[in-house]
Amino acid sequence: MRWDIFCKVIDNHGDIGVCWRLAAELAARGEGVRLWVDDPSALAWMAPRGRPGVEVRHWSAPADDGPGDVVIEAFACDLDDSFVARIAERTRTAGVQPVWLNLEYLSAEGFVERNHGLPSPVLTGPGEGLVKHFFYPGFTPRTGGLLREQDLAARQQAFDRTDWLGRRGVPCDGRRVVSLFCYEPAPLPQWLQQLAQGSCPTHLLVTAGRPTAAVRKALGAAADGRAALSVSYLPLLSQHDFDHLLWSCDLNFVRGEDSLVRALWAGRPFVWHTYPQEDGAHHAKLRAFLGWLQAPASLRDFHMAWNGLVQQPLPAVELDGWAAAAAQARGGLAAQQDLATQLLGFVRKTG
Repeated sequence: MRWDIFCKVIDNHGDIGVCWRLAAELAARGEGVRLWVDDPSALAWMAPRGRPGVEVRHWSAPADDGPGDVVIEAFACDLDDSFVARIAERTRTAGVQPVWLNLEYLSAEGFVERNHGLPSPVLTGPGEGLVKHFFYPGFTPRTGGLLREQDLAARQQAFDRTDWLGRRGVPCDGRRVVSLFCYEPAPLPQWLQQLAQGSCPTHLLVTAGRPTAAVRKALGAAADGRAALSVSYLPLLSQHDFDHLLWSCDLNFVRGEDSLVRALWAGRPFVWHTYPQEDGAHHAKLRAFLGWLQAPASLRDFHMAWNGLVQQPLPAVELDGWAAAAAQARGGLAAQQDLATQLLGFVRKTG
């Protein structure tokens, strides 16, 4: 089939990160994909080699040959009326509507299971009379699942941690290795001080962009020489190398949606920084996720403080208990169908 995936880059590259992974995985399974993006510039470092079977088009480019068999609006981005009109035209001509999906945000909240797969009739505009369907990624069998490449397990098994870290100047010398991909959490200075004064030497790998700026600001002039803490600032990483980073570390700090999923597949202890929303909706999202994860008390308390839900000191890291929770979550998710597989099944059933 031919798929049209539409993505608007809001900020932080999470939107395009999810859409590219989906497009690449569908192409790996023999599907043809056009990825429509209003700002594709991040793909230059995120996916520098591209992917056979994926054609990247700018959102404003005309769809001369009309819509494909499947149209996906990622994260509730609204299609232009002109493209909706082309969907309606194809439906009238062929007598069959392309499958039109709204790929929603990831959440462990209860409404996801209730709303996944529901139809949404189009009542006005050039698409009047057509039907969209909601498709919700999720953590349980009654949702659309999570993105997982078919070759992921093989890549992880073949991965050489010592080599990957060594090529980035990080020796495997017994120090705890921690990755940091975050927004600007208020407890960051406190946490860095804890690492610097702790009894366990730590090498912190800080991702490019906002995390690097936040850490440099927090550490000030003593950026690279604080007792038990060593810091390396990383360049922008491709999606494959971001996976490698997570596989290399003893503890991962991630943010948003795409990196949370990658941390779950890494199977290592992790802390999640939710995308802050002005209405506080991210608080409910975090609590629901921690409940699904069956997070031990120290991990729950750390998340609550890291995300600003409570004003209290960060608890001590308990890697063993956090690792057990991560391993249990990964095992349960691996037994479920992944998102691309479920999308293919849903489209064949619905189309």
